Parts: sequence; C-alpha cells; structure tokens
Amino acid sequence: MADAEHAPGATEYILHHQSFLSNKAPHGIVDFTVINYDTVFFSVLLALVFFVTFWMVARKATAGVPGKFQNLIEMIIEFIDNQVRDSFHGTSKLIAPLALTIFCWIFLFNFMDVVPVDLLPAVARGAGFEHLKVVPSTDLNATFALSLTVFILIIFYSVKMKGLVGFIGELTLQPFSSKNFFAQAALVPVNFLLESVTFLARPVSLSLRLYGNLYAGEMIFLLLAALTLHGISGLASVGGWFALIGQLGLGLLWAGFHLFVITLQAFIFMVLTVVYLAMAHEHH
Repeated sequence: MADAEHAPGATEYILHHQSFLSNKAPHGIVDFTVINYDTVFFSVLLALVFFVTFWMVARKATAGVPGKFQNLIEMIIEFIDNQVRDSFHGTSKLIAPLALTIFCWIFLFNFMDVVPVDLLPAVARGAGFEHLKVVPSTDLNATFALSLTVFILIIFYSVKMKGLVGFIGELTLQPFSSKNFFAQAALVPVNFLLESVTFLARPVSLSLRLYGNLYAGEMIFLLLAALTLHGISGLASVGGWFALIGQLGLGLLWAGFHLFVITLQAFIFMVLTVVYLAMAHEHH
C-alpha cells in the first residue's frame, strides 16, 4: 500500500525516461561537454549489428536460390542502389555504400523505439544505472553528428568538383547577378547571406527532422505506458480493466504505425543525403 502511495506520477515517469545516462547534467539545450553514455553505447552496438549482419550474409551468399534472409538483404541493397542511381548521376564509389549505411544504421536507431519502454531501463536499474535512453535518434547530439558528417562531405565534394574558387562563387554570385563588375561586387554580401542560410539549413533540417519525429514517437509511447501503469492500479474495477485493454490496444496500433514512420525517416535522411551530394557534384 505504501509503494502505491509513493509511486511516481505520469510527469515523473516521463521525465525519468527522458533522462540520459550522462557524465553530468547539461547546462542549456546545447552543452558539448556532456557525454551521453547510453547514446554512444547503443550507436556503437547497432553499428556492429549492421556490420556483422551484412558481413555474415555476404560471406555465406550463394549464387543459387538465396535463403529468405539473404533475399531480404539483397532487396535492401537493390532498393538503395536504385535510389542512388535515380538521384546521383556522378561517379563515386562512396555514395552507394554511404547511402546503405545511413539507411540501415538510422533504421536500427529508430527501431529501438519499438522496444518496450521499461524493458531495457529496468535491466539497467538492476545493473546499478539510474537512467537509460535506448533510442540514439532521440538524442540531438547523435542526429547532429550524423548531419554534420554529411555536411562535411558536401563541402568536400563541392570543393573537389568545382574547386575552391567555384565553390565560393556558388555562395557569392547567385541568385542575384549583374554584368557590371561594381554592381556584382555590391551584390556579393547579399548573395552570400542568402546562400549561406540555404547551405547551413541542410544539416540543421536533416538533424531536427529525424530528432523531432522520433522524439514525438517516443513521447507517445511513454504517454501510453503511463496510462497503462495507471490502468493497472485500477484493476479492482471493471472500468480499470477496460481502460487497460484499450491502452494496450492503442499501444499496439501505434507500434504498427510507428514501424512505417521509422522506416520513412531513415529513407528521407538517406535520400536527402544523396540529393545534397549530387548537388555538390553538379557544375553550374
């Protein structure tokens, strides 16, 4: 009875699940001195899952009739390859493997959101850890790290294909231009301001889109879990049982829809990466 009286409310429950296993509490929204150990652990773990899975399938691949799992992996590779061929018209040995890695790694990130919200945190508490967040894409540090990596590649390929002068020209000589030298020189600051906003918006939009969608999805799972826990406390009544069954049904429905969302978000991140790198290869 005493445990029920001191059980955390929905707000405390959600805030607890929103806390990272970190080296210290962050100061503000952005604090580069904070290390979220759970994000690092699951990011590396899921990268190993992706690498080992594809390596084992490639190692045991047969030219005959493929098994079901090999067939699934080949379908994924063919799907990504077709997307790259449709969007990227240059020549590069990096783009297709990069697109495959981004899609599969982010999908695995997002798939962790379907794992019951209390399962792994309960295991972590048994091991002596107070907090644990298992979805790396709900960490803004992780999504920004992914998008900044893409941003660095965009700059690298832009300079490689157009030269430093050509890259600077793209940022300063459009969208407004003039045949008069002095007029064009006066337009350079305006062009640079406009193009810089568009250029810098790419990594920001990539990271915030992925983070926002997965954060919202995780929040819905937490709200449903909080309602379910509240329903369990009311099982003494018939209404409590109906509420619990309804909440579990909503949880299953949302999990099914969320599988579509997490796949779509991985696909969008991958496609935009390929499109941005294709634009970096183009000569204007």
